[in-house]
Amino acid sequence: MMVALFDVRLLRIPVALHVRIAEHSAELLREMYLIAEHLREPDGAQGLPKRLVRLVEELTHRYAGFTQEQSRSLAEAMASGVAELDLHYRVPGAAGEAARHLDELFDEADVYCRQGRHLLTLATPEELVVYRHWYLGEFRRQIGGEAPLSWPDYAQAIRGSGVAS
Repeated sequence: MMVALFDVRLLRIPVALHVRIAEHSAELLREMYLIAEHLREPDGAQGLPKRLVRLVEELTHRYAGFTQEQSRSLAEAMASGVAELDLHYRVPGAAGEAARHLDELFDEADVYCRQGRHLLTLATPEELVVYRHWYLGEFRRQIGGEAPLSWPDYAQAIRGSGVAS
């Protein structure tokens, strides 16, 4: 059976901002991987909230990063000093729901980060949260049939509405 694929275009990605969120996410995921390793030990989950344990398991096992082509494009843009770039993905329809769910998981992880009890990683700065909501939200929007919305247009709309995310 053939799975229908959808085009998702992310327009005018701010490379420097993308690098910042990628670094922050990598820091959080490194901590999650360490916790996941600790969970394999007898009594490893002792003292951790059950929801945090499930969050760690889901973030470390279910979601992977970019495809190789997009990672290569971002690396080339960083190396050459390009300020913005467009990325194109060809994804199955389920990617929209997966992106929504991943965004919710990162929001939930930020709650634990802010509490400062179980995670050492700082919560995602607000500017990066807004960017993450746009980036992952574009998958859901475009798979749902909407036209691409560039990062500058999204950021301007958010500023104009007074909504932070």
